[in-house]
Amino acid sequence: MTRQDRFPALLAATTMGVYLLLVVGATTTLSNAATACAAWPACGNGYTLPAETVGWIAIGHRLLALGVGALVVATVVSAFRRSTSRRVRVSLSIVTLAYPLQAGLGAYVAIADASTTSVLHLAVGIVIFAASMAALTWWLEEETGDSNESPSPSPTRPTDAEASSFENDPTGTVPETGWPRIKATAAAYVRLMKPRLMWLLCLVAAAAMALAGGSGFTPRTVALTLAGGSIAIGASGTFNHVLERDVDRRMQRTADRPLAVDLVSVRRAITFGLLLTLLSVGLFWLVNPLAAALGLLAIVFYSVVYTLVLKPNTVQNTVLGGAAGSLPALIGWAAVTGEIGGGGLLLAALIFLWTPAHFYNLALAYQDDYERGGFPMMPVVRGETATHRHILWYLGATLVAAAVLAATADALGALYVGVGVTLGAVFLWAVVRLHYERTESAAFRAFHASNAYLGLLLLAVVLDSIVV
Repeated sequence: MTRQDRFPALLAATTMGVYLLLVVGATTTLSNAATACAAWPACGNGYTLPAETVGWIAIGHRLLALGVGALVVATVVSAFRRSTSRRVRVSLSIVTLAYPLQAGLGAYVAIADASTTSVLHLAVGIVIFAASMAALTWWLEEETGDSNESPSPSPTRPTDAEASSFENDPTGTVPETGWPRIKATAAAYVRLMKPRLMWLLCLVAAAAMALAGGSGFTPRTVALTLAGGSIAIGASGTFNHVLERDVDRRMQRTADRPLAVDLVSVRRAITFGLLLTLLSVGLFWLVNPLAAALGLLAIVFYSVVYTLVLKPNTVQNTVLGGAAGSLPALIGWAAVTGEIGGGGLLLAALIFLWTPAHFYNLALAYQDDYERGGFPMMPVVRGETATHRHILWYLGATLVAAAVLAATADALGALYVGVGVTLGAVFLWAVVRLHYERTESAAFRAFHASNAYLGLLLLAVVLDSIVV
């Protein structure tokens, strides 16, 4: 931001401060630091330093609460000195009233060691974070949004007669014969599998397996699950290429895809996709039948439900389609445990909520392209202002899901907290800049920040779980 008014920076800092307090508090509970310092405000009789190292975690948490409290006061005073809207003031009033209650609950948990109160302590923390995030979202919308922007009708796909005006020439001539044609065809089959999606989705499955742990977490299970998952992604990507080949010709970023330029025939692509499906399900079956069933469900959901039903027909396609990205978490958990458990569901929920906050940035960058293709993406149908608002809502929900995961998973510790808060702050910073800059480069910056957040967070889950 280049503005003299730094209120959004202060509000964003307060929001992430509250979030840091939330996840550190969850880790403090898991590490039994409060038990090691069962007094208030310090340890012993309430005025002595902790005798155990773990007690310093509790002391650090209390000092952090004091610092964040100062940020809250500064933010509220700054908001009421400005002509902020009623809803921003109401949100910050909730923060102001709930914060002392949160501190009191924390003191009671430390003194009485009450597990029920500990859950309430976490719940109030989530309310404070949500109210702070709401204030930031509404303030940014009022400052940077377009009040004259109105919802547009859902775009319709161009007719065959209209499509010719949208078609793009491939970014290079397709070789006709010889070795260049063989190389181009081989590369086309690799591209059909959408390999750029594999690393992140396989990391989701790996994080779920590591989090589940136990005797089922073996090299054989990990290798078969990741191999099956990679191939399942390849099958889904291939069917997506087949089903969207006509639309791909009308969009600039997809006009050079293998089926769009007839480098691979439809018949061969379908055969290739079916072979990948059989191989993927077979590998999952070697792990257990539940993993195989979930793997097949993932292929069908992305290829049929998302591509044919959701993507061309509803503005909520990205939200509902997030279920496809969540399934690897359930597959990974099922591969190790043979069932669908709480940890896998929580990780799946995190991926589900992250997907809109991630993909809406790409939809903003390619808004014109999606409109040409006839897809009712959020920026096309609802406009940029509404899309920015939804990005922040889903980002906030993602951070809450990550905090709940920290509060419930014994294996997660300082690395997970550090990565989650640091990269969450980077993601939020990129989204705030997107509100002010409203450019394609800003949308891509937020998109890459979302990738970095989730990728490193999942890696932290793996490392924390393995170390423990």
